Amino acid sequence: MSSANILLSKAKFTISAPDIRRLPADSGIEVAFAGRSNAGKSSALNTLTKQKSLARTSKTPGRTQLINVFEIAENKRLVDLPGYGFAKVPLEMKKKWQKALGEYLQKRESLKGLVVLMDIRHPLKDLDMDLIQWAADSDLPVLALLTKADKLSQGKRSAEVLKVKKVLAPLNADIKVQAFSSLKRTGADQAEALICNWFAQGDELEPAEAVEQ
Repeated sequence: MSSANILLSKAKFTISAPDIRRLPADSGIEVAFAGRSNAGKSSALNTLTKQKSLARTSKTPGRTQLINVFEIAENKRLVDLPGYGFAKVPLEMKKKWQKALGEYLQKRESLKGLVVLMDIRHPLKDLDMDLIQWAADSDLPVLALLTKADKLSQGKRSAEVLKVKKVLAPLNADIKVQAFSSLKRTGADQAEALICNWFAQGDELEPAEAVEQ
């Protein structure tokens, strides 16, 4: 299946799970969205799928407490991971989220691409760097989406993108960096094209893996 045949707008909610044991079978291809609790993850998902309320948005950051799964085609899923960092929630609850996030990243075989969302005004915090470093070490392609780009002028926006690219360059990994705005749809078409390409590449890899077995 080519990326032209994959439409994120077909995404439909499948399940909310507290941990990986409650997720759909670990087969097919998943692209996961991760980021700090105030990075605008739900808004980005809604923008990329051209749906107003696919992912619930809230004025209180950190409402994504579960692993939310959205199917876009048979065996192709978008996964909204629990937000990390900022959320004003009890420590025990925060630890539970972090455990679910860590387990998913380390054990989910169908994970083929990771979208890391960061506020363009405050990118590359420690947890963001940990996540990107982990993906680089795992040979997992990354799209670093610098959200809320409408808050900056064109010049500052470009400067931030260049700065982030420079910091991540030494990782020598498959990492794309892009300014993004849910409000203005800045970067939405490019991000959608890259994610659809990950799904298409995953399709191409699956038969080869089956032959090797």
